[in-house]
Amino acid sequence: MTMMLRRIRNGVLPVSPSKTISAEKSPSYPSGLISKLIRPGSAAVSEGHHVQETDPISPGFRFARKSAMSSSAASLEPSGRFATEPAVDNESLFDDLKRRFLRFKRNNYLKESERYQALARTQNPKFMVVACVDSRVCPSNILGFQPGEAFMVRNMANLVPPPEQGPSETLAALEYAIKTLGIENILVVGHSCCAGIKTLMSMEDSPNLSFVEKWVVTGKSARLSSKSSASHLPFNRQCKYCEKESVSHSMRNLTMYPWIAERVEDERLAIHGGYYDFVSCTFEKWTLAVGRGDGAGADPILIKDRQFWS
Repeated sequence: MTMMLRRIRNGVLPVSPSKTISAEKSPSYPSGLISKLIRPGSAAVSEGHHVQETDPISPGFRFARKSAMSSSAASLEPSGRFATEPAVDNESLFDDLKRRFLRFKRNNYLKESERYQALARTQNPKFMVVACVDSRVCPSNILGFQPGEAFMVRNMANLVPPPEQGPSETLAALEYAIKTLGIENILVVGHSCCAGIKTLMSMEDSPNLSFVEKWVVTGKSARLSSKSSASHLPFNRQCKYCEKESVSHSMRNLTMYPWIAERVEDERLAIHGGYYDFVSCTFEKWTLAVGRGDGAGADPILIKDRQFWS
């Protein structure tokens, strides 16, 4: 009992090894308040938490020590509220990544060391891929790209902005791929169930747009044409229509950059579109042929070599 009282005075009340509540000492929180928080029968105690009182490291910058047995913790913030810290097993996540990396090194890198050493000196990819950030759409996985085969940029809804929109990381990647690496094929890959396209199709014109909306509005022309052509379809079918339409509009936008258009006209560069349906695991592919004209992006764009892989 004496030990129990000493531990309570020190700010630690053992109730259950499953949870810990950490409350920081602060000039704005007198010890009486902390005592009330850890009194027997309090809400914190009845829920089966340890309560641990900790000293601040410095004003405005405090760490609360957690019990080694704690699986979650709640800290008393200046507002007086308890903020629950979720238990995330990052160690196990990175242990798994470590195993994957070592497996890659053993089965790929070491077995093909000459190829990887050559890639360390230079790269000569044949494809520039513009794909979506969606975790279910990994071009290297679904199309089997190996290291050194594809220069890749991924953004929300796999969009290529028109020139008037100004600089972006997508354009920087395209410029480097074309002008520096001399890539011969650009592939824009759309996909089913795209959240970016759904946002584009459902958003309202407003001065207060989210970051996602400010980006996907890049595809506004695809939305307008989809609404016009697929107005008789339910909303989810309109979105599916726009998922493909936005790919073609991004391909058209590519031809508005002179350093791309001239290479296409000289047949040094080809622009391709792709659509991956991960519900049915099918892939559509098509290529654009750009007509010669005034070079201002107004030339008609024709689709050729359309293929369906299933």
